[in-house]
Amino acid sequence: MGPKSLAVIGGTGALGRGLALRALRHGLKVCIGSREAGRARATAEELRREVAGAEVTGASNAEAAAAGEVIAVTVPFASQQGTLQAIREAAQGKIVIDATVPLIPPRVARVQLPPEGCAAVRAQNELGPDVRVVSALHTVAATRLGSDASAQELGDVLVFGDDKASREVVVALLSQMDLAAFHGGSLANSAAAEALTSVLIFVNKHYGADHAGLRLIGVEARRSG
Repeated sequence: MGPKSLAVIGGTGALGRGLALRALRHGLKVCIGSREAGRARATAEELRREVAGAEVTGASNAEAAAAGEVIAVTVPFASQQGTLQAIREAAQGKIVIDATVPLIPPRVARVQLPPEGCAAVRAQNELGPDVRVVSALHTVAATRLGSDASAQELGDVLVFGDDKASREVVVALLSQMDLAAFHGGSLANSAAAEALTSVLIFVNKHYGADHAGLRLIGVEARRSG
């Protein structure tokens, strides 16, 4: 059996709220985390009104991380390190899905990877070896994630991690949420998807779009979601 509960750290932002909505619509129990517990509780109340029968609560980031079987970190790059420090103790022994993209304003349409090579490796270094960091969700538009759009409409999701079993858990979890998730290899490979986010931002701007995404070809028979 896969995990039944998900902590969404940074769940009051666009990406986190979208992920929480999608998880709730597919039967997962969600705990919204925020630096301000009151904001998290207010968001949880909004989500209960949007999804009938939703099991969702709000708490501080550390409390939410302790509550979830799997933890998803959906904060901006500038907040990543402080957020990880806040949840480090609660995350020990768990899978952490890191969706951080190293976007550095104002040039967010330009690739700017950190010294560690990618934000996911930075997260693993910060959380330590007893946390299984898996990165994902870099190429799905936050504005669309919480909608009822299908996997085909949202595009494909690449999932990275050094522990194959943990990657498999995340691939299955995202597929349960009607996302087409694929193994992308080691955590270091997350650099490719993190960099691609800036490319997609540029594409959106250049072509007047708002949810450019990724589509893999040649693997249709194995497509998830």
